[in-house]
Amino acid sequence: MIGFLRGKLMAKHPPQLVLDVGGVGYELDAPMSTFYGLPAIGTEITLRTHLVVREDAHILFGFGSERERQMFRELLKVSNVGPKLALAILSGMSVDNFLRCVEAGDADSMVKIPGVGRKTAERLIVEMRDRVKGFGVASLVAANGTHDPGVGAGPQAEAFSALVALGYKPAEVTRLLKGVSAEAQSTEDIIRQALKAASSK
Repeated sequence: MIGFLRGKLMAKHPPQLVLDVGGVGYELDAPMSTFYGLPAIGTEITLRTHLVVREDAHILFGFGSERERQMFRELLKVSNVGPKLALAILSGMSVDNFLRCVEAGDADSMVKIPGVGRKTAERLIVEMRDRVKGFGVASLVAANGTHDPGVGAGPQAEAFSALVALGYKPAEVTRLLKGVSAEAQSTEDIIRQALKAASSK
């Protein structure tokens, strides 16, 4: 198994990119969440990888963070979810947003992703509910403790974790965060607005 590749970014044509590693060009498929964080062509980067072996092809997938790769692998364990759909899910929403959807049972948000129907969304929620526990607050803290490019929890995710730690249920936190204005950029501002909304209910 190829664990990671470090080399020069030679081409990026979503969802594919080419990485020059010691004179060998590796073609990889990557989710849009990874593409958003890619630097300019010619820059050296490191990508975590996952190799899918089929009868007709060996397909290498690349990820900007360990959390993305871990989620990709967990998605592949879900019934009727293959690499293509797993890639679409990671392209349609961030790992943190997916976790919130699973915890809140939010199938409506999932069905907006191409290829995810109502039955698939419900299956994802049921089968991923226990598996995503390892991606919770502890996972976010561990990720933030490393200097891993692309593993940023982000203000919304940090606010979500903080509110859950304060005792709010995930579904309630999801509802509160939807009401936060776009002007709130920092974690503190997001939490402040969410708590104000909660106290006014």
